[in-house]
Amino acid sequence: MLFTGLNLEVAPGEIVAIMGESGVGKSTLLNLIAGLDQADSGGVAIDGVALETLDDDGRTRMRRDRIGFVFQAFHILPHLTLAQNVALPLVLQNLDGAEATARATTILDSIGLPGRAGDRPSQLSGGELQRVALARALVHRPALVLADEPTGNLDPETAARILTCSWPRCAVQARRRSW
Repeated sequence: MLFTGLNLEVAPGEIVAIMGESGVGKSTLLNLIAGLDQADSGGVAIDGVALETLDDDGRTRMRRDRIGFVFQAFHILPHLTLAQNVALPLVLQNLDGAEATARATTILDSIGLPGRAGDRPSQLSGGELQRVALARALVHRPALVLADEPTGNLDPETAARILTCSWPRCAVQARRRSW
């Protein structure tokens, strides 16, 4: 068993870091919380909804509507612009295309990529791609953001800025502000 006796409760607005050596199961835990994987026993509840009671479509809707995920490998689509990549969660929620693009552009500006909305991923550094992944995770104002090594490809200065400045500012905007 990878996890036994694990109980994790996170309050609204709380930032929790799960740390450990490579291979101990941090990414697996995030995948379980996101409903991407299913536990052999026990369960995960988000806002009182037990993920194990949802079918595949239900878990997909939960992720689409309530969870933002920053993947370790980014999963930025190379054929789309940065704004199109960031707007994907909004498009999946059937938000108007112009509104989705406007919100994507605003959050890209707020994470330090002003004027880059029309760029392609191939034009960015690894650290910039990581910020795009963060913007995509926040743009639809999720109740829960799961970030797998959110600063792993950033230089120390940018990592500190993202965690102490951009992350909370974007998170507050994502929850409270109508872009």
